[in-house]
Amino acid sequence: MQADCTLVAGARFLAAADRQRLIDVLREAGYAVHGPRVQDGVIRYAPVATIEDLPRGWRDIQTPGRYGLRQTDDARLFAWAAPAESLKPLVFPGREVRFTAQRDASGRLHFQPAEVPAPRQAVLGVRACDLAGLFLQDRHFLQGGAHPDEAYRRRRRNLFLVAVHCTHPADTCFCAATDDGPVARYGFDLAISELEEGWLLEARSHAGQTILDRLPTRTARDEERQEAEAAFSQAAAAQRRRLPGGDLPARLRERLNPDAWQAVARRCLACGNCTAVCPSCFCHAHVEESALNGSATRRLRQWDSCFTAGHSLLHGRPVREDTASRYRQWLTHKLSGWLEQYGRSGCSGFGRCITWCPEGIDITAEAAAIAGEEA
Repeated sequence: MQADCTLVAGARFLAAADRQRLIDVLREAGYAVHGPRVQDGVIRYAPVATIEDLPRGWRDIQTPGRYGLRQTDDARLFAWAAPAESLKPLVFPGREVRFTAQRDASGRLHFQPAEVPAPRQAVLGVRACDLAGLFLQDRHFLQGGAHPDEAYRRRRRNLFLVAVHCTHPADTCFCAATDDGPVARYGFDLAISELEEGWLLEARSHAGQTILDRLPTRTARDEERQEAEAAFSQAAAAQRRRLPGGDLPARLRERLNPDAWQAVARRCLACGNCTAVCPSCFCHAHVEESALNGSATRRLRQWDSCFTAGHSLLHGRPVREDTASRYRQWLTHKLSGWLEQYGRSGCSGFGRCITWCPEGIDITAEAAAIAGEEA
């Protein structure tokens, strides 16, 4: 899945004073620019107009069940681990109309597909583990069968991604252990390696090269590349969490006895926070909203979670009736079943599920416990 590359090979240097030019060039190319901003006590993707909109000097503090921010005097804009949400809402909205139906005077129904908003959007600050999650969304919606999802395809086609190699992982991060970070190796148009003096820029697509050619850059010096690579190595070494080694999928399949899952089930609230913030989860449901007089209806697709009782509803009753069986479904599907479906694990080591779990449940610790080893 990953493309081989040498870190920051052939990179161009963009001075700190010229960083605004990247936003300007993207907007001139017709993109609505989104980037990380401090809003509502978190760092999240939102529209940006100037470089000052980005989180200069901010740090995120993420631990099991906790998220916080603190301000520093650091001039860097990306010295934090991860935004509170992934790229998923940009290509797979939480709730969208799929089609409508209208009854005419004679009682006949007329169906109309919904319009799909698909603006050209550029996103700054995308992390490697989020790109891995987007890869899995692509596999599901675009390559998972004979009929690709047209709404997803249109949004995905108009997405320009500016990755930022991570240098400040959170306590909950483990992307180095899943081989999905901290360096982005695929799936982006441009990538940034952030230094105090400016950015090292790499293009990985024709669209990315077109934007890069319009920026006032010079060839990166050896010492600048070495400084960036040292920061990446430190970021990888700082991560302490990992998933169990060996043949984890087989070990999980061998331990499907519900008794083995009761300990985590007693703490899990089945709230679905983990699936909502996960960059790769794609479960959804279809619902009908009808006019009270029966004259019209619309079909909506909205996010769902394998932790809800309704998600496994068949013939009037849920197949997975308790939290233990729902947690088992989520963990074994993500860490085992996805290998057969999509060629890789469904976990990219982002750790959002650990941060945003109200009980601070740690997927790495639970996988180890189920697999019969110490975390």
